[in-house]
Order: sequence, then structure tokens, then C-alpha cells
Amino acid sequence: MEYTVVLEKGEYSYGAFVPDLPGCIAAGESKEETLNLIKEAIEFHIEGLKEEREIIPEPHCEFARVEVNAA
Repeated sequence: MEYTVVLEKGEYSYGAFVPDLPGCIAAGESKEETLNLIKEAIEFHIEGLKEEREIIPEPHCEFARVEVNAA
């Protein structure tokens, strides 16, 4: 299963969240570390959903970049 992950670069670190899994977040010092941490967070989140016998959301979010003229 693949989920869309949104990465946000801060001044000193990165943050990540998963739109399909509300509350599933991670933060790290580098992009690579943050991606590893969000992968672990997704797996942990899904484990919790299974334990609670809740529905595991199917990935449905997509992303696109839109270029605009900001001049």
C-alpha cells in the first residue's frame, strides 16, 4: 500500500503528515530521516487501527504541483 506523504521543510527540520491518516505525523532533521520516521508512523498507525478493529483507510489522496506566475 502506498500513501501520499506531505513534507514540509522548516528552518531547521522537516515535518511530514499523511492526509489519508489523520493524526499520522513525523518530524526529523533531514528529509531522509523524516521519510523513514513517517513510514514507521504509518505502520504503527495501521497497527493501532487493526487492534481497535477499525477500518484501514485506502489511499486516495494524490498530489500535484501547479506553476503560477507570482511576478
